Amino acid sequence: MPYETVKPGHLKSMLDRLKDHIYIPLTELKVIAWVTQEPVGYEERQSGSRIELAAGDRWGQLWDCAWFHFSGKVPAQEKARKIVLLIDVNGELCLVDEEGTPVQGLTNINSEFDYSLGLPGKRVVDVSDSSAGGETIDLWGDAGCNDLFGRYRSGTLKEAVIAACREDIHKLYYDAEVLLETAEQLPAGSARKERIFRALQDVSLLLTTFSEEKVAQAGVILDAQLAKQGGDSVMSISAIGHAHIDLAWLWPIRETIRKGARTFSTALRMMERYPDYVFGASQPQLYDWMKQHYPKLYAKVKDRIQEGRWEPQGAMWVESDTNVPGGESLVRQILYGKRYFLEEFGQEMKTLWMPDVFGYTASLPQILKKSGVDYMMTQKLSWSTYNRHPHHTYHWEGIDGSRVLTHMPPEDTYNSPAAPRSIMKAEQDYLDKNVADHALMLFGIGDGGGGPGEEHLERLSREKNLLGLSPVVQEPSSVFFEKLSVGADRYQTWRGELYLEKHQGTLTSQARNKWYNRKLEKALRELEFAAVWAAASNELVYPAEALEEIWKEVLLYQFHDILPGSSIKRVYDESLARYEILLNTVELMIKETYGAVSKSLNAASAVFNSLPWEREEWIQTEGGWKSVKVPPMGYTLLTDEGKLSAKSESELTVSAGSRTLANDLLQVTFGEDGGIVSILDKEQQREVIASGQKANDLVVYHDPGDAWDFQQDYRQTGGMSLQLVETAEFIDGPTAGFVHTYCFGESLLTQKVLLTRGSRRIDFVTHVDWKESDKMLRTSFPVAVHADHASSEIQFGYLKRPTHRNTMWDYAKDEICAHQWIDISEPNYGVALLNDSKYGHRAEGNELDLNLLRSSTYPDPEADRAEHSFTYSLYPHQGNHVEAEVYKRGNELNVPLRTAVIPADGLSRKGAAALPEAYSFLQLDHPNIMIESVKQAEDNDDLIIRLYETAGTRLHANLQTGFGLEEAWLADLMETKLEKLQLENGFIPLTFTPFEIVTVRLTKPSL
Repeated sequence: MPYETVKPGHLKSMLDRLKDHIYIPLTELKVIAWVTQEPVGYEERQSGSRIELAAGDRWGQLWDCAWFHFSGKVPAQEKARKIVLLIDVNGELCLVDEEGTPVQGLTNINSEFDYSLGLPGKRVVDVSDSSAGGETIDLWGDAGCNDLFGRYRSGTLKEAVIAACREDIHKLYYDAEVLLETAEQLPAGSARKERIFRALQDVSLLLTTFSEEKVAQAGVILDAQLAKQGGDSVMSISAIGHAHIDLAWLWPIRETIRKGARTFSTALRMMERYPDYVFGASQPQLYDWMKQHYPKLYAKVKDRIQEGRWEPQGAMWVESDTNVPGGESLVRQILYGKRYFLEEFGQEMKTLWMPDVFGYTASLPQILKKSGVDYMMTQKLSWSTYNRHPHHTYHWEGIDGSRVLTHMPPEDTYNSPAAPRSIMKAEQDYLDKNVADHALMLFGIGDGGGGPGEEHLERLSREKNLLGLSPVVQEPSSVFFEKLSVGADRYQTWRGELYLEKHQGTLTSQARNKWYNRKLEKALRELEFAAVWAAASNELVYPAEALEEIWKEVLLYQFHDILPGSSIKRVYDESLARYEILLNTVELMIKETYGAVSKSLNAASAVFNSLPWEREEWIQTEGGWKSVKVPPMGYTLLTDEGKLSAKSESELTVSAGSRTLANDLLQVTFGEDGGIVSILDKEQQREVIASGQKANDLVVYHDPGDAWDFQQDYRQTGGMSLQLVETAEFIDGPTAGFVHTYCFGESLLTQKVLLTRGSRRIDFVTHVDWKESDKMLRTSFPVAVHADHASSEIQFGYLKRPTHRNTMWDYAKDEICAHQWIDISEPNYGVALLNDSKYGHRAEGNELDLNLLRSSTYPDPEADRAEHSFTYSLYPHQGNHVEAEVYKRGNELNVPLRTAVIPADGLSRKGAAALPEAYSFLQLDHPNIMIESVKQAEDNDDLIIRLYETAGTRLHANLQTGFGLEEAWLADLMETKLEKLQLENGFIPLTFTPFEIVTVRLTKPSL
């Protein structure tokens, strides 16, 4: 009968029957487990609670661990047969050798996964290709009572048996599977489609039994179809095995280490069976864990890397979020990441491997190019909600004009099943197939790890050059990008950020982690500057090892499911505890280091400024409030001058009766509910707040979303205002204001709104005891400014974003990321909203809006239900944000002046008479240049200074040092010398293009 008359599903039923006959159970294994709550090493494997198990017996609860022992004997009569074990403990399991080194990972077959991409389970363990009969089975395995995604799926032993494998049926199954799916993908009426269906139909009629003779006859029929090759191809696909492993997500970090062992050992085991198999894995942090915890496994990985069958991927220490981390953090991600792979494996990474990050900052192309990274791979933009990104292969151009060649696998997944449908989808959906000849396929089980199984590799062995499909070759992604780059002049360019139209909630979720990250970034910058100064003064040795250790842990927590707030509660319980320790450690080191510098100055008390401009501010000391003027990146001695006078206090007024607050520059008027109804700029005689509107409008919105997402139309549901409970006025030295206490539900918010003498900044110093669920807290400022764009600070510059919603592209970017400030300006006047730890913003029309807290219930049911402290500030100014130097105000809010006090008996008085009252370690002569980092070089005691242009213009600037040096060089972000700089009259001349990052390397600085 013709194949058209075959009933639907007939051929798939044949596949199912074939699959059921591959393995023949022979005898049960004896199974004993020793259960613990946390992982224990191989040497302690029998330290837990002992349980003897049979199929169906329960052994653990979620996150329990256990060492399993499997024992048995192959039946003597099973000679010359292929013998395997079938093991499924309803969890993740890693089998080890007699020394405890991982050899193979196994995963429960009912693990959560997108089954349209394939089945994630791994349960087959090879014993012997040709059994002698009577072999003894004696195996140990380290198990976790969780599936790939951290779910609890019964924790019972499903099976543990010795089985025989029918290799002839095994081969026939994959032959039929690949051919059937190829035919299904081919167009109706094609000769190739009909021939394959005819062959499969003949096989289905033949296999009334599964005798060796009939299976062999079926194999001959299908071999004829598998032997038919394609001709000259229009497109080729480079395939590489992949196991995207989230370093934390729905499981704790400790489980990731074990996931790495399971995944890496499985990859090594598969390489023994499949000679064409090429596997890749990213994230030096993961490799470093393997090196620490499983050194023999790591040695085997190194061997495969040298062989060229295992590819280290990605230039960053971890697959970091790129919205929230600061610019220097992104530089250090690449600096430490590239150094690790170069030192460990002798390979320089040229590709940024970022398949799953929630959008990409427009600063990244320059960071990549100046780090020697030419390519980027991602696929996450395929998740966007409203608009489809127009390219799979394109040049991505950043805010400075730097470009990197970027590829998004057209299959739009990093979990490809490597099936014929994968190949056809890649060809059909490839948006740039009119100009690009090559596409990338990432195959395997990812997110929770595991990687490719035999099904992926069996399919690929049949798809190398199969008629009807584009040819597929397994090869490293570096080879793919080299091929792709040949046609680089034909590819289009995408300029600006790669905005993901999804997961905007991650700009706010888990606010305490974001607070600690910001504080640690600023504190590490301060410490490195102080440590360089102390080392140049010969007071302290630069703490290079301690700094690297702290930096790497901070970088770990910037992983794209930790810092964005999308992991389970345990991840945040553990990271918050570590953050507190890290910040306390860094702050203590700063205090000690500035103390050492002060001692070298013979100074009893000095005030230090690590920002590259002079700061005149009020500080509070034991002697009261003082006004200090501190030169750029230097110190001033703290004297009795500048003490607050009665006249200074009189320049501040606060009145509870009239609900007004004023200093010499601004007057703020509050409404009865605590909101601001007027801000009068006294200098400009201009109202800052839009007529009839209320500013600092604290509103709670219903937020039934998860940690990733909230409803785009949340405002239409109507917000709920906080209730003002109490207001108290205060004057404290050069500051004055109101303390407002609000309540909402069971939550309490206390906010000190203050002005400082001589300052245009209105500070909102906020403490929240938040106890709400599924709620979002925001504040907004409708300002009397009209502009089509708002300027948002991002790493190493700023980005302009529309304040209108003219198109769906505009509408999709309703929630945007800004770092220390966002600004809306007319040519001669504007208003900036500053913050010390927030990232989620909204700018529509004339309103600046800041997302303060989100208390979602998944995956952490207690997210943000805690005490929070943060500050945001409103800064009205003359001119636009560049003329007003708003970037300086943002940094000043985040980088406090530091005071070092040395006990009298700790001073050495020699040379005290020659001590200058003020001094700059470094100075610049242009206001638009920021010094982002001052640190010691990674490879010696040279000094690294990282600067960038903040305004988006071209300029010349001179850098002056307050110390001696031998040479000055331009360097890249990897600190490699590029060009020697000529010193001119003690200055280092520098040239900047818009938003350019410039790294200067100084040889042997000394005071």
